[in-house]
Amino acid sequence: MKRFAATLASQLASAVPTTAPHIEAALKAYPGLLEDRVSLTIQLERLVYEPFQAAMSRRGRGLGRILAKGPFIVVIDGLDECDNKQGVMEFIDQLLEFFREHPTIPLRFFIASRVEEHIRTRLETDAVFLGDLDTHSAHKDIQLFLRASFQDKVVNDRVIQAYIREHGEWPTKSVMRELTSHIGGSFILAATIFNFIFPPAIENDSDPSTPMDRLPLTLRMNGLDDLYTQALTRSQHLPHFRDIISTVALLLRPLPIVEIANLLGVEAFEVVRVLLNLRAIIHVPGRDREGDVTLCHASLRDFLTTDRRSSCFFVPPWFLLRLSYRYFLSDFRKGRGATYYYRHTPLFTHYSNYFAASSSSDLTIEIEWFKDCKSPHLDTPPLHAFLSSALSHSFLINPPPVEFSSTLLLYMLTESTRHLAMAVEHPDARIRFWLNRRLPIVISTVRNQTIEFTKHTYESLQRNLQRASIAIQANFPELLRQPRLVGTDAEYTINGGLWVGPLDTFNALEWIVARAQRKWVELNQSPRPPLELVISQEMVRPGPDDNAESWAVRRRAHAFDVRFSFDG
Repeated sequence: MKRFAATLASQLASAVPTTAPHIEAALKAYPGLLEDRVSLTIQLERLVYEPFQAAMSRRGRGLGRILAKGPFIVVIDGLDECDNKQGVMEFIDQLLEFFREHPTIPLRFFIASRVEEHIRTRLETDAVFLGDLDTHSAHKDIQLFLRASFQDKVVNDRVIQAYIREHGEWPTKSVMRELTSHIGGSFILAATIFNFIFPPAIENDSDPSTPMDRLPLTLRMNGLDDLYTQALTRSQHLPHFRDIISTVALLLRPLPIVEIANLLGVEAFEVVRVLLNLRAIIHVPGRDREGDVTLCHASLRDFLTTDRRSSCFFVPPWFLLRLSYRYFLSDFRKGRGATYYYRHTPLFTHYSNYFAASSSSDLTIEIEWFKDCKSPHLDTPPLHAFLSSALSHSFLINPPPVEFSSTLLLYMLTESTRHLAMAVEHPDARIRFWLNRRLPIVISTVRNQTIEFTKHTYESLQRNLQRASIAIQANFPELLRQPRLVGTDAEYTINGGLWVGPLDTFNALEWIVARAQRKWVELNQSPRPPLELVISQEMVRPGPDDNAESWAVRRRAHAFDVRFSFDG
């Protein structure tokens, strides 16, 4: 939902011109309001709700005449297709709160969506009128859609016209009835089947079949799953098929053909070759550099990411890890391309999605498999840098859910420092670039974690951090600008949570080791008892180095402080 607030504000300014000055004033008063790190609720409050309220409080005659016909209606279609479930829930909660506070405001929201649990539980309230479309038959509407669509194709297709002159009516009335019955009440299936019968025309199309050949195939398909399987089978034998289809399915934002090729390290023509046979289920732009490759419907992503449905076409969660690594590699390259696109998105969002999609028991196995994969793309120094940043980000900045075992969290902590040490042991210009690189961080869900910190973990961290410190001093001495932390402070803070780099996490880990040592000295117990390491996230507050301007920027950006301490 990254562009949702901006799109809604644009539509609002067009429909209610008196809101435009208030929207412009909000953008001037809050620089960076449209950046990804600003929460959706704040964007909607500043750009939609407050401007609409202001316009209504000063409405003139023209607006009064419009309102005499009824309230303004905002139509939102396909809310279930938004991958950011947390954002959807926050949007609904804020919307309901807005109407509780302003019950008479002349504004209504019409939301069309599949019944997903995170949406249903929010909307089951007296303030919402729920209508179930399944109680209304779409049979006649689908019949009308198919009849008009087939007639349009017949008028413009000489091959079909020649077929009709020789064989008579096509499709026959009985076939149309059978097709309509087979589709049932699903417009998604109707549109997808029609695209399968009549894929977009492309020059030099290698598919020898005609619409007359493809129509009988659709009657044997069991809903969307069979149709998706039939379409994907056409390209599965081609090089890079699995990487290409997995990338298209999992990208946070769609990319042009050339950018997909750059991301995967393949030629653009290889991407085109795979996609041309999939035009019934994937929108393929006419130019390689212009227009984005997109899914015809979100149900294709659901199909590809559900093992029991897609079988050999299943896109496993660990592909998010690989996709994140490909983006990480692109950050070492010059130019715009995928790197330019990704500067506007947190680098490890795909990795965070990987944690959300995987079970705790699978993670260590999948990460180890990824590390051992002998792919030519897994260049050693960047691979260590990637794993260090990804693991430390997921553990320190955006911890996984509490149901993840303590053993797994400690694995992430120790492995991140081990890969940090292995990365900086390479006197590589790319590693210097990485160490200097501070990336935007978005905390998707505020979580406070308490981890059992043992002597074994301490020794592993101390060993790897010492190894990393020696390597940095030898290969990148100019980067160690501050004295080593000795753990005298009761807590350590990564300020702001806006821009975090490898050296920020290195310093945090050094504090953890030094502070643990001091705590054990204070306890004076043998053997050393486990300590409780607390990682907490708080809304940003002014720091000693903040002036009025820097504090205002951080506060408006909805930033967080990440704090580390040992309980007790």
